[in-house]
Amino acid sequence: MKFESFLKSIVKIENLPLPAETSQFKMSPPYRADLIKLQAKRIANARKSAVMALFYPNAEGETYLILILRKTYKGVHSAQVGFPGGKLEANETNKQAALRETEEEIGVEQNTITVLKELTQMYIPPSNFYVKPFIGIVDKTPEFIKQNTEVEALLEVKLSDFLDEKIITTKTVTLANGLKVSVPAYRLNNHLVWGATAMMLSEVKDLLKASFK
Repeated sequence: MKFESFLKSIVKIENLPLPAETSQFKMSPPYRADLIKLQAKRIANARKSAVMALFYPNAEGETYLILILRKTYKGVHSAQVGFPGGKLEANETNKQAALRETEEEIGVEQNTITVLKELTQMYIPPSNFYVKPFIGIVDKTPEFIKQNTEVEALLEVKLSDFLDEKIITTKTVTLANGLKVSVPAYRLNNHLVWGATAMMLSEVKDLLKASFK
């Protein structure tokens, strides 16, 4: 989709209700609902973070979404695909954190990003983060600069690929107790995207499709 057409439709999302868990659970692990019920106390004291689903035009004027592949490290999100973003600093709002972290991780200046919508907050049990996602746009092709200490690679995802239902697949995940379960996933740019990122992407996807009607 050309970015000019995308802009004409995307403005509608400001007035659209959030599909929330209806969308999230489409891509959630089968144990998600039960797990969240058991995590009420942890959620209340969880660390806060924010991420940005950022759309932009490429050099040919086609609409793209930027995702990142995180570095391999000793942590629960090692080598996983996610959004640019990170934890809140002292006296910082969710929106401020999402903008700051986006600039730090992928080099897109905060003052060039228009934030269109805040999405449904999501708790991530393995890392004990309560994450607030946002949808943002930049109207010119960004000159990405990845943060080498945090980001292994930048994944530029074409909008038409993201909206294609054929990218939905499954991934086998081994739980802490050794049990193997099959979870829904997106195949994007030859990477499997699952868990919290897939759930947040599902809400983004449903909002976009609603705005295109």
